[in-house]
Amino acid sequence: MAHPKSRISKQRKHKRRTHKKAKMPNIATCATTGEKHQLHRSYTDLDGNMYYRGKMLIKADIEE
Repeated sequence: MAHPKSRISKQRKHKRRTHKKAKMPNIATCATTGEKHQLHRSYTDLDGNMYYRGKMLIKADIEE
């Protein structure tokens, strides 16, 4: 079974991983509603309707 010849310290391990971090998500603006949202994600408008790719998926219930 493979094993390291010597132990790698926490500091050395963390230095190696400094470039691995989350990037800022891409933000798009819907042409239909004008809402800002993440790409490839569904989103809701102020009325509660759910949209994806400019098309309404789920219409919000109107409570009276």
